Amino acid sequence: MSEAPTTLQTADILEILELLPHRYPFLLVDKIIDIDGDNSCIGIKNVTFNEPQFTGHFPSRPIFPGVFLIEAMAQTAGAICVKAKMAEQAKPKQVFFMTIDKVKFRKPVEPGDRVEFHMKKLNNRRNMWWYKGEAKVDGVLVCEAEVSAMLVTD
Repeated sequence: MSEAPTTLQTADILEILELLPHRYPFLLVDKIIDIDGDNSCIGIKNVTFNEPQFTGHFPSRPIFPGVFLIEAMAQTAGAICVKAKMAEQAKPKQVFFMTIDKVKFRKPVEPGDRVEFHMKKLNNRRNMWWYKGEAKVDGVLVCEAEVSAMLVTD
């Protein structure tokens, strides 16, 4: 027997603004596609030269900061956790980034790149979620990490 097909969802920028408290210049996800509940998704970040971090990182060779790649992974995972929780109950009051593990930076990300954050749930216990993330540009792995988040409902 085969499993019934899953309908994958998307979240555009307007929905992401409802799901996360982050705002420019610290909202690092433009769109989320292929959302499978809180199990997996792909976040998208279009890196542009006019972003404020490029004035100092680095003026002669603009490179998207690695810590922003990790934060974008956490935002992507956090958004789908909140979306899944909202389907069951009221929106959580806060989403906290809890841990970062097994981080590896493989290649620099530059203006003009479209980064995809492939997030897969590793575990979920009560109000905590753990995800493995892979950041890819044109299918090439540029960064990977395991991140966790906690949702606060009261």
